[in-house]
Amino acid sequence: MIRPASIVAAFAASLVLAAPGAAQKVVKQQSIPTIGAPQLLDTTGMFRDRYAKVGDDMFIGGQPTEKALREMKAQGVTTVVNLRTPPEMERIGFDEAKLVSELGMKYVYIPMRGNDQFPYSPAELKRFSEVMASADGKVLLHCTVAWRASHLWGAYLIQQGVPAEEALKHTRAINLMDEHRMTSDGKQPIEQFLGKPVPGLGRP
Repeated sequence: MIRPASIVAAFAASLVLAAPGAAQKVVKQQSIPTIGAPQLLDTTGMFRDRYAKVGDDMFIGGQPTEKALREMKAQGVTTVVNLRTPPEMERIGFDEAKLVSELGMKYVYIPMRGNDQFPYSPAELKRFSEVMASADGKVLLHCTVAWRASHLWGAYLIQQGVPAEEALKHTRAINLMDEHRMTSDGKQPIEQFLGKPVPGLGRP
């Protein structure tokens, strides 16, 4: 389920007119989830490279500092999802999982790197979707520079029914970098998460 404050479902309605003088019949069409533009925020002392707010209850960024995690707690974040691998986390200078726990937030670790050990696959998307469905409060999703996070978020949006064109535009505004970067097998992570091609996706 898409988080309601981040994604607004737009309902289109059409009128089917009968003969003159007859009652009008209103037919509601299927809802199409839409998303607002992410708000890029100042990263100074907070996040590496990117820090974006999506709606009222979703944050996407690069590696957070200790200060950033404390600020996330103050802003109502209850779940932190980290996509970085163990070797990457050894270099940050503090124990993120421990700090998140001490702050009373839930720490979810879904390491991914696009290799055999830490793949980009539908399994990772499924786990993230389960986290989103069960999250009680705001969520922070991060990797190193928000590239992996943008691809996972984009796959999640498409899975939830957001049109691919809109999802790509939205995540490019964060850090999708689909026209500059991709995996060695010639696929973008967002395609590997979904297990299918994504129309309109860029290639370096």
